Amino acid sequence: MDIALILLLAMLIDAVFGEPNWLWDHVPHPAVLIGNAIGWADRKFNKGNAKTAGVLLLIALVIIGWWVGGMIEWLGAIPTILAAAILIAQKSLAEHVAAVGQALRRSLEDGRREVAKIVGRDTTDMSEPEVARAAIESGAENLSDGVIAPIFWFLVAGLPGLLAYKTVNTADSMIGYKNEKYEDFGWASARFDDLINWIPARLTALLIMISHLDFNRWSSIRDDASLHRSPNAGWPEAAMARVLDIALAGPRSYDGEMRDYSYVNEFGRRSIGGNDIDLAVQALWRSWALMLVIVGLIALI
Repeated sequence: MDIALILLLAMLIDAVFGEPNWLWDHVPHPAVLIGNAIGWADRKFNKGNAKTAGVLLLIALVIIGWWVGGMIEWLGAIPTILAAAILIAQKSLAEHVAAVGQALRRSLEDGRREVAKIVGRDTTDMSEPEVARAAIESGAENLSDGVIAPIFWFLVAGLPGLLAYKTVNTADSMIGYKNEKYEDFGWASARFDDLINWIPARLTALLIMISHLDFNRWSSIRDDASLHRSPNAGWPEAAMARVLDIALAGPRSYDGEMRDYSYVNEFGRRSIGGNDIDLAVQALWRSWALMLVIVGLIALI
């Protein structure tokens, strides 16, 4: 079966059924298995010459991800479709972001509790606009990392490419921090994750922009993205900020320490809330739908 057709079916299955939680009640999710392996490596090898150990870990993760993906592909189209559907997290992402908007309409405290499930920043003292910004930023960034990038790498290299990408992206989320503990051990994973997300991040921004029939603000999105602390996350965030006409990013607190980050789309609306989160969720689906059309056209060609 054609690789694009397999991907098309996987995207549709994920969009309809989402995460099969009944399955994860009995067997561990692939992301959990990857995370457990990285956690073990962290405890075992993050000492001494940690940078070399981190490079070797990255190589091992890519090889193992590629090999497992190849083995599943060898089993046939149906296992490949199901595996890809599990690893493309569009419906789960949209549901988690939408839940913050629903909770925020009930109360600010409910919104804080819900957004704490999807962001790593301090949420205890967040205002309503800060809760909304955090949810929308998480949605935009994870549209790139959790949906468009896996789709892109599946198109490039099939399930081996998708699984190799997932292992590296999971490693970056666990050990890719610029702090004393991970500056050396997580260096290779963080840098390689930046590399493999370079095209998907910009593709995601383009999808957000085109799906909203906004063809004139690419230079503004590029300029805003350059203000972001990440070489990639700023692109989908800047595009989302522009199409919703809101300001994203800005100051936030991590571990009790305020970080004075620049705003993305600085002059956009800052008084935002649950309704803006709903609009962001719609943007996630519109961008996904445009990507679905592109994959469908590739399958036809």
